[in-house]
Amino acid sequence: MTKIEWTETTWNPVTGCTPASEGCVHCYAERMARRLQLMGQAKYRDGFAVRTHPECLAQPSAWRKGRMVFVCSMSDLFHREVPERFISHVFDAMETTPQHTYQVLTKRPERMWEILSRRWDNRAPPAHIWCGTTIENQRRADERMEWISETPCAVRFVSVEPLIERLNIPLINSLDWVICGSEAGPGARPMEMDWVRDIRDQCVASSVPFFFKQKLDGRKKISMPELDGRVWAQMPAAPCGQQGSLAI
Repeated sequence: MTKIEWTETTWNPVTGCTPASEGCVHCYAERMARRLQLMGQAKYRDGFAVRTHPECLAQPSAWRKGRMVFVCSMSDLFHREVPERFISHVFDAMETTPQHTYQVLTKRPERMWEILSRRWDNRAPPAHIWCGTTIENQRRADERMEWISETPCAVRFVSVEPLIERLNIPLINSLDWVICGSEAGPGARPMEMDWVRDIRDQCVASSVPFFFKQKLDGRKKISMPELDGRVWAQMPAAPCGQQGSLAI
């Protein structure tokens, strides 16, 4: 299980990463990896260096009950140091376990587009594999939305976290879901609620499900906060065609 509000479990066949943009400044995954390294966990013996873990590929097939799975919460599957052959093995594992819904999130959507365009060139992308990118400011939104909007997948989404400035989401009509949240942890940068309202309003105007994950109250993280008297926990349509939901 996981404390991440928009998923149910995490799966990390890859660990480690390097900074990609401004959103990486206070990376929670790096802090956690260093802590796990100090605790002596073998998977993190190299700290936050990029490492593949073939022994993890069979894990989803052992989970009997279907679940929402965040893929590579401790890495970026599309990091240049992850061999394309291994990425293919990860997608093989996902495709052969359709009882789960996979959420693949990257800050490198250009490589996601490149690889998945080849993989699913002559067939429909599996309905249970969702693909998304992170955007934290207008510069990254303008860069990354161009790629994710063209990526072949059943569900496209963006995670606007950490939201560090007011932004407009280009090509929002190409999306099936938007997650939004503040930064948390040491050195967290402030987020204005009007920035969140702007994104919420863009989603409502475009009929895109909106999920407001967290905000800070002083130094305290508030999970699933209200925005204008309402908790926003919308999900994209599930593979069965019904509106998705999570117990929160």
